[in-house]
Amino acid sequence: MNNYIEDAVDEKLEKIKNQDNIYEVGQVTRVGEYILEVSGLDNVAFFEKVNIANKAVGYVNNILKNSVIVAVLKEEEPIKVGDQVFSTNEEYKFDFSVNSLGRIIDIFGEDKISGKKFEDLINLKIENKNTPIMDRTKVERPLLTGIAGIDLIYPIGKGQRQLIIGDKKTGKTQICLDTIVNQADQGVVCIYVAIGKTKKEVKEIYFELLKRGAMKYTIILATFNDERPTVLSLTPYVGLSIAEAFMKLNYDVLVVLDDLKRHAEAYREISIVSGKNPGRDAYPADIFYTHSRLLEKGCQHKSGASITILPVMETSGGDITDYISTNIISITDGQIVLSDKNYQKGIKPAIDYGLSVSRLGGAVQDKRMKQLGAKTRQKLLSYLETKDVYELANTDEMSSELQQKMLGGKRIVDSLIQYKYSPLSVEEILEKFNFVNEDNE
Repeated sequence: MNNYIEDAVDEKLEKIKNQDNIYEVGQVTRVGEYILEVSGLDNVAFFEKVNIANKAVGYVNNILKNSVIVAVLKEEEPIKVGDQVFSTNEEYKFDFSVNSLGRIIDIFGEDKISGKKFEDLINLKIENKNTPIMDRTKVERPLLTGIAGIDLIYPIGKGQRQLIIGDKKTGKTQICLDTIVNQADQGVVCIYVAIGKTKKEVKEIYFELLKRGAMKYTIILATFNDERPTVLSLTPYVGLSIAEAFMKLNYDVLVVLDDLKRHAEAYREISIVSGKNPGRDAYPADIFYTHSRLLEKGCQHKSGASITILPVMETSGGDITDYISTNIISITDGQIVLSDKNYQKGIKPAIDYGLSVSRLGGAVQDKRMKQLGAKTRQKLLSYLETKDVYELANTDEMSSELQQKMLGGKRIVDSLIQYKYSPLSVEEILEKFNFVNEDNE
């Protein structure tokens, strides 16, 4: 038995030595735009890195009976049927530099502004095991956004997963940028993950954060709208892997995923091209698992560090009940819903306070904010409900009690209007909304 093991080890070592770590050689039998079918790789593992004839790099995406499906990430030359594919016996990893703070980067270790690769790259796993439950503690520290409508009424805690959802052009990204800017001098590392955005949009975000001094503690991890769906699908996992690396160094980390609708579409495209059976809305059956294992990275670690995730979700026609939206709502710890109607009325941020939810609420607020926030939310929601009924009614015909209620509610709504990059501290919020307490006296 011992001789057999020794012979097997010797044979393996000799093979590695002679073939320069090439374990198996297969052949391309079918070529798609970014998906290949390869035969002859009988011993490869799922997500194993492969080299396609020194022309491209990819990973094993699906293992079939007599072949494997390879997803191509980066291609230097056109791939043809018959090209050799070399297995590496290594999990596909991404390149990362510790000097990425303040830069726009991609998963290949390139600075997108200079177009050059970092020199001090290290390899990190794209996906690690989630933090065990026993290593997590309760979320109770606030992550202040500087936005009164959030910090006072629907607060976010460090370690929380809070969805930002709404139609196109309603201010979803702006809420995230305001939150990043408000982390100045808070010891929080911010990672903005741009999924399928245009180069112009990413540059605008970069310069907005740069001129406000926020890039010194921020990494922008970008994949553009003209890149392969395979790159788009991996990018948010890379962003969370970077966040985990910083959390292990005892940092609080804020991760913005903008947006997961585009990510879901890219994953659906890859799945269909790879031959997976489509399910509801043509999404594969594992689309819920795809997002849940991503968002489970958010946590408050027992070490004191945390990962807070703000996933962004674009809807159409204000419908937050579509397949992907309901999936993500069920995974996260609450949602900030943005209303196109409020945006058109000039109410900014255009938060729909009736549909928004924070499942942690006062647990992440100090005593003063908790008490004032509860009163403000109660009065605001009561006003919004009454306003829908009496919107066209004549104010003079209302009872004095109802008139006071309508005036007080209108004052709260007007006080919640806050324009971009104009953050309020806790003390400023308490002072601004102190009239809610006075009205109760």
